[in-house]
Amino acid sequence: MAEKGYFDEYFKDYHKRKGGPKYEIHSCPELIDCIQQAGFLPLLDSGIPGFCAESLMAEECRFTQFDDGSWEWPLWQWKSAAVTEGNCVYGKFFAGKAGFISRAWWPDFYNWRRHSRPAPDYDSVEGAILATLRENGSFVARELRVACGLTGPKMRGRFDSYVNKLQMGCYIVTEDFVYPRDKHGREYGFGWSLLTTPENLFGTAACERDCTPEESCQRMAAHLHSLLPEATEKQIAKLLK
Repeated sequence: MAEKGYFDEYFKDYHKRKGGPKYEIHSCPELIDCIQQAGFLPLLDSGIPGFCAESLMAEECRFTQFDDGSWEWPLWQWKSAAVTEGNCVYGKFFAGKAGFISRAWWPDFYNWRRHSRPAPDYDSVEGAILATLRENGSFVARELRVACGLTGPKMRGRFDSYVNKLQMGCYIVTEDFVYPRDKHGREYGFGWSLLTTPENLFGTAACERDCTPEESCQRMAAHLHSLLPEATEKQIAKLLK
């Protein structure tokens, strides 16, 4: 179970303003609302107590595994709708871990990360992955790996590492999730990421901010400090690094 922390105190105050005693997420619309209120929301443990979507899940919405090996995890099931309907961006943005960023804060995040993590060389493996994705619009992760010829022994792990670095630099984002289906046509499993570039998904103009990267970083840091008043400078810097 995720650790409760001072992030929950912030949302207790927010929920009081909405007329409730405590902020807990019971539905996908509430998850989307939470993302918009926070601006930045890691999916799982972020290293800052309570600062992740999982820690805000109501008890009945947490991961449950049944005796027959099947499982239920509403947060995992909701993330696809949050990505496609929630006016937010999803990817591995926080120290290589997945999370959401609202569209309102995305231009600042994009502005800062593109500055601090320059584009890969065209003739590098990362450059080839990015060029392939740009040429084709979007690709399921496993299909992108094949299209780039990264199919040899142990290449899956290396490919995932390359894609994660590109996501950290805001060069790749998740457009949606694609699920395999069983013989009865029912979706199953954890799903495959449908990857694209933010420019393809939103347009270049929607990703730009008319200020310096340093100003964007300062804006985000100030917002996160107000959201997480007990977080240290080091913890905030790690989220934005």
